[in-house]
Amino acid sequence: MVAADVPDLHQFRGSFGGKDAIPLWRDAAATQPNVTAGLLDRLSADLGRTVAAEDLFAYCYAVLATPRYVERFSEELTIPGPHVPITRDAALFERAVGLGCRLIWLHTYGTRMVPAGERPGTVPQGRARAMTGIRTTPDAYPERFEYDAASRTLRVGAGTFGPVEPEVWSFSISGLEVVKSWLSYRMRGGAGRRSSPLDEIRPERWTAELTGELLELLWVLEATVDLLPDLATNLDAIVRGPIFVAGDVPTPSPSERRPPEASDDESDAQRTLGLEG
Repeated sequence: MVAADVPDLHQFRGSFGGKDAIPLWRDAAATQPNVTAGLLDRLSADLGRTVAAEDLFAYCYAVLATPRYVERFSEELTIPGPHVPITRDAALFERAVGLGCRLIWLHTYGTRMVPAGERPGTVPQGRARAMTGIRTTPDAYPERFEYDAASRTLRVGAGTFGPVEPEVWSFSISGLEVVKSWLSYRMRGGAGRRSSPLDEIRPERWTAELTGELLELLWVLEATVDLLPDLATNLDAIVRGPIFVAGDVPTPSPSERRPPEASDDESDAQRTLGLEG
């Protein structure tokens, strides 16, 4: 998964989140890519095109985002950490970058890798619609939801949404079922552990904004599911063709493996906020 903003510690599945983030940049000004020195130059020379940090990031996302990756490399993945096969085929590299950019655009709700002609902050409208609205009075706040695969209908309280394809309804990332999780936390009773009185603060009513957010989520997942065949085909082609091996590329230095030192301005800000010590 990808995030446009710094993720909270419990952003994903409670035990994953900010502590597992791999940032694209090593500095706040986005001038120092979080990439081994010399790697982008080596890729640029071999592929015959300038490879920027964003290109490599998009390429990796296209490779890692397809379920075919886990299917193909299940044994290798017993060793923790992503292992990315990098193609020597310029056309395949270009295709993977394009697929990755589109996925990142979708998964950041239109805020990153925005295609030409698209408005930042918006996602492409999909097929799902609100067929029956959810009333915004407190007594109508949904308490439960259910999915009917036969009619491709998602029921949220008294509201209905469709068509919602089974692949969208069951879409998951590392076991987290996205639509079910999103809805569970937004039902009247909420979901998850209660660790603070703040957890008892709940919305009083369903809003039009919540309906819009649910539709956007369904549209993003629709577009993602539509891309899965292309992502699988691209990965298969990469693995069949020539790829870089470890000895072909630079090895990260110890300093590159360590978190970057905070600048003086960042240290002052941390002290002001009480974040040091």
